[in-house]
This record gives sequence, structure tokens and C-alpha cells, in this order.
Amino acid sequence: MTRKIGSRYTANQILGRGSAGTVWLGEGPEGPVAIKLLREDLASDQELVGRFVQERTALLGLEHRNVVSVRDLVVDGNDLALVMDLVRGTDLRTRLDRERRMAPEAAVAIVADVADALAAAHAAGVVHRDVKPENVLLDMQGPLGPGGAHPALLTDFGVAKLIDSPRRTRATKIIGTPDYLAPEIVEGLPPRAAVDIYALATVLYELLAGFTPFGGGHPGAVLRRHVTETVVPLPGIPEELWQLLVQCLAKAPASRLRASELGARLREQLPSLAGMPPLDVDEPDAEPQEAHEEETEAAAPRERVRRGAVPLVPGAKPDSNRDTHTSMRVPGPDELAGGARGTARVPRAAGAPRPGSARHRATTRRRRITLGAAAVVLLAVVGVGTWAATSGDDSGGAPTDTKNSTPSSP
Repeated sequence: MTRKIGSRYTANQILGRGSAGTVWLGEGPEGPVAIKLLREDLASDQELVGRFVQERTALLGLEHRNVVSVRDLVVDGNDLALVMDLVRGTDLRTRLDRERRMAPEAAVAIVADVADALAAAHAAGVVHRDVKPENVLLDMQGPLGPGGAHPALLTDFGVAKLIDSPRRTRATKIIGTPDYLAPEIVEGLPPRAAVDIYALATVLYELLAGFTPFGGGHPGAVLRRHVTETVVPLPGIPEELWQLLVQCLAKAPASRLRASELGARLREQLPSLAGMPPLDVDEPDAEPQEAHEEETEAAAPRERVRRGAVPLVPGAKPDSNRDTHTSMRVPGPDELAGGARGTARVPRAAGAPRPGSARHRATTRRRRITLGAAAVVLLAVVGVGTWAATSGDDSGGAPTDTKNSTPSSP
């Protein structure tokens, strides 16, 4: 199935689908290209088309080795499309789904590439606003870097901004993917460059751990955690790398590093991470399980359920294999303050029982029985000692202190 996109491009094959449109493998005057064709209902929105055209200069002018460049913008009838460089490879989400987590050296090398891409974008006045593994492409034809990492390129610049029109999202709405949203966005503040740093630090945490620091459960609960909870250390993570993560996940935007600083600091740590295996941690549960589910956990391992997301466009189908944007009401101060535990879900060392599970309760019961038995033995020993001390004189008379006694007078 092929279709013409404007007068210069032909879309030949669908590469993927998203809530905002479809990505095609296409052909242009200069060879193969990737064409992101936005949904027809978006193309019929004249206000959005106007914003699309206004962003043309910024998007076309953003060139960097770690950025998927936009070659052209097509507005033709009901077609609204971004024509981009074709990257021969896969996206970071696909690799993460396959491997679950990555060795620190490879993870840091990939994130350093993305930090360089963000540094170039921020210098040009462009904020990405939707940094996540789905928007990081791995060039399988590029040279291998530290830890065997393929070159990483950041894509979809400007898409979130284009769709975030005043008519579609009022001041009380949120645009983004819940797991990667900076606290200031949740609180309704305008997105600055620091939101991309927070999202990228979340991506690095996810590459290392296999899960995001504040994700899991209902999107509203995820948003609240970003504002009210603090991230906890991952078992086995090098201290210097952890401190870097903590700084970039700071609640205050001004406390985070700039993209160029983050990229440089990450590369400084690469030599110390060489040969280190992936972290051995288990994902904490976001919500307590029902009792009957806990009892059957040992017999049937729980299947890892992907976190859902609310489509960006009302009525749009969620991506078949991708988390999508969400458009949600900004929680009020009372909602943000309620129910927080003070720290994020604590990652467990591999093999440790899940809190509240049948194995955890059995372990707790055994511990209580052991402590109870020890207490009985202790009480028995104390009782025997007391009995011995008070029954030294069988005649019933007062005990004689021979050490300090003095002889009687005749």
C-alpha cells in the first residue's frame, strides 16, 4: 500500500502507529525517509496547522548528530506530515522490553548521547517536552560505543508543543507521558529546559532498574508521586552515578544540571562502569494486591503488566506497543498533599519477598514465632534464676552473709 504525501514524497510502508499519527517508510527526491503523518482530525484543525507552519523554521534548523533531523513539513489537503531522516534501527523502548534492564555502561552511554541532543535543542530555544524511550532511536548501522551501545538519536521534537494548542488543552491540562513528567508541569507551570533533564534522568533510572522511579498504578497517582515523593537508591548502583541521578530528579528545576553538563558528567563516569553487569533488583509494586492474588503468587508467577496511558487526542486508540501521551486535569493542592508516603516505592533486592505477599507474610510469621519462642525461653531462664536466689535457705530463716559477718562476743 503506497500513498503520495504532497508532490515530492511517497509513503510505502507503515513502520509504527502512535496516538498522534502514523510513521511510514517513504521515498523522496534524496532517497529513503521516514514520514510521520499526523492524524486527519489534527490536519483539519486550522489552528494546529498554523502552529505547525510557524514551527517550521525551528524544526528544520535543528541539526545535530544525535537528533533525527526534520527535512520537510508537508501541508497538503488533509495531509499534515513531518519528513525526517530515516534511522536504520529500533527504538529504546523495544530494546528495553527485550532486555528489561541494561548494563550501566551502555545505559549511561545512550543517555549521554540524548543529553547532547538536548543541549543542542535547548541552545536553539527548543524544549522537547516528551523525552521517553519511545522517542530515542538506536542506529544499528552506526559504530558501537561504550558497553556495545549503538548511537542514540532523539526524535519527535516539537510534536508535543504542536499539539498542545490552547484550544485543545487549557491551563488546567497536562501534556506528556505520566512516568516522565517533571513536578513543575504537574503543578501547572510552563515547561522549560529543565523538564527535559528530569525526563531524561527518569529514562536513565528506567534503563538501570527496569522500571521508572514514580510509575505504576493510576496516572493520577503517578503524577502525585512526582510532586510529593522522593526517589530512593537502587541496590548496587555506584554512588557517584546515583548522586547524579538524584540531582537531575530534584523537585526544584534550578537544582538540576543543564543538558551539556549532564552529558559531560555521564561520560566522565563511563570508565568506572566498564564491565559492570546489570543491576539485580526487583520492581516494587505500585498498588497492594488482593489477598487471594497474594496467596496464589507462589503457584503462578505474576505477569508483568505494562503501564497504561490515556491517549493525547480524545477518541484516539492507544498505541499497540507504545505508551502514549496523557491529557489530564492538574491535581489540586489537597490532592497532591494527600496519601503520600514521603518516599517513592522502595526497590527490592532480587529474590526478596514482595511486601504483603504470601511469602512475605509467611516469613513474618516465622520470625514472630522464633521471637516468641526466644522470649519464652528467656522468661523461663529468668524464672529459674529467681527461684534459685530466693530458695537458698531451706530452713526458712534469714540468709546468713558470711562475707561481711563479724564473730559474736562470748
